[in-house]
Amino acid sequence: MNKKVVGLITLAAASTMMFTACGGGAKKVTGEAKKDKFPIEMKEGKAIENGTLDVAVVADTPFKGVFNPAFQDDAYDAYFYSPTGGGSIFYTDSTFKLKNGGPADYKFDQDKKTVTVTFNKNLKWSDGKSAGADDYIFSYKTIADKNYEGVRYGNITNVVGVEEYHDGKAKDISGLKKIDDKTVEVTYKEVSPSLLQSGDGGVLNWMIPKHTLESIPVEKMAGSDAVRKNPVSFGPFVISKIVKGESVEFVPNKYYYRSTPKVSKITMSTVKSSAAVEALKSNKYDIALSMTTDNYNDYKDTENYTMLGDTEFSYSYLGFKLGKYDVKKAVSVTDPNAKMADKNLRQAMGYALDWDAIGKKYYNGLRTRANTVISPVFGALSATDKEVPGYPYDLDKANKILDDAGYKKGDDGIRTNPKGEKLTINFASMAGGATSQPIADYQIQQWKKIGLDVKLATGRLIDFQAFYEKVQKDDPGIDVFAAAWSTDGNPSPTSLYGPKAAFNFSRFVSDENTKLMAEIDSVKSFDETYRKDKMIEWQKYASEEAFVIPTQFRYQVVPTNNRVTGYNISPDVSGEEVWE
Repeated sequence: MNKKVVGLITLAAASTMMFTACGGGAKKVTGEAKKDKFPIEMKEGKAIENGTLDVAVVADTPFKGVFNPAFQDDAYDAYFYSPTGGGSIFYTDSTFKLKNGGPADYKFDQDKKTVTVTFNKNLKWSDGKSAGADDYIFSYKTIADKNYEGVRYGNITNVVGVEEYHDGKAKDISGLKKIDDKTVEVTYKEVSPSLLQSGDGGVLNWMIPKHTLESIPVEKMAGSDAVRKNPVSFGPFVISKIVKGESVEFVPNKYYYRSTPKVSKITMSTVKSSAAVEALKSNKYDIALSMTTDNYNDYKDTENYTMLGDTEFSYSYLGFKLGKYDVKKAVSVTDPNAKMADKNLRQAMGYALDWDAIGKKYYNGLRTRANTVISPVFGALSATDKEVPGYPYDLDKANKILDDAGYKKGDDGIRTNPKGEKLTINFASMAGGATSQPIADYQIQQWKKIGLDVKLATGRLIDFQAFYEKVQKDDPGIDVFAAAWSTDGNPSPTSLYGPKAAFNFSRFVSDENTKLMAEIDSVKSFDETYRKDKMIEWQKYASEEAFVIPTQFRYQVVPTNNRVTGYNISPDVSGEEVWE
């Protein structure tokens, strides 16, 4: 099923002013949302000519404005780049496998361990330059460069010659062979089902323009005008105006290789969560992305809007800092003496929190307790509650784990570590909507109930951008952090929790963890039964080690004005199809 915004239709009611919101006072949750009742698409209709699509991106911090997939590392920049196609070169099917028919086609040869990527003969960048093989090879060389400081390098080390290029032992990547201007053959060290999936750790599913970036040193690319101010792209829209941190305007790409988009302009704007509901009630926006669900009852019945909804790839989690990331070697290094090194301590902190109650009280049932870090969108590859129970609320069990592990309570009710030393745990949590502070307070209070002295890192909630900068750089003032992943179409955990993954923010590495992920990413995993068994085995191991503890699966709600036609939020189709 295609996932498209094909245009806007004329609706008299769409311009009608809404009623004002109800007055203040405590919000009362009147019942859980009926998740199975949400539609996932708007009906098709005849689009008006020269329409402008106004899109809100609900966020409480300015977006960074990195318009390049090699250097993006957060979901907000991805939102503000998405109408360009986001640099994606492959389409996907309903099981998130790569399929042909998009900017590029692919052909997998398991015996030769190769993937041949063939770009559409009409594919061009938005400045008219042909797009293809040279750009794709340049993309690999950029993230394999020794001066690259982004988070993608660990995802391409399976390509023959990448590590030699990174280490300065070769001038080119031997596993990349240019066949012609539109064709590249990629050779891999090992092959696995990840090469059939859309996402990190598989076939590189995006590219960046060589002609605008090759003269810029790799370490300066992310901050360059070619990335921040005037990026070129090859999708249906091109960026025409940027108000830093606030909004982006897009117009149709006149060199787009497919049909001309139905709208003449898209405007994407950041809207604070506190102002989003009123913006909907005044019909200011056609679509609201990243809409908070803690106040769902305040906007669910907004006139002239349809609430689209679907299960997200995203999940929330608690991460425990267990080491550092060695940037030069591009590997995580676990510290056996880290404050949170004892898995008994981590497990106890997991059992102390009631995420089922939080989902009902604060998220209107649109978030549920997560038992595993593999999203349920992957079906049988995601462990069930019976296979992996996760960490259901059990305060008695949490206390017993700490007692048995030697964390003794003093007269003040606060525990020392097994060596008898004072234990203070620094907890980092993000600022956001109205529920961010009470949920952080709840967690700290629950941990106090089991005798743990937990304090907010920096003494307060941390805004989104600063939070992830601190986490990614292994700030020594953080021991535990509450974060979330927006994952992709590849269920393999390697790109998030592997030893070479820059996204492995806990910095947990073990021989068993590496072995299990290697088995998931092995040729044996082309056997679906074997792959499922290894996925479940890894999830059991990850749950036991508790280097991260999943807390909530998420359900997205996308308020969409009834004048929008053809918009579909199912997660199984790539970037450009959403907006064309």
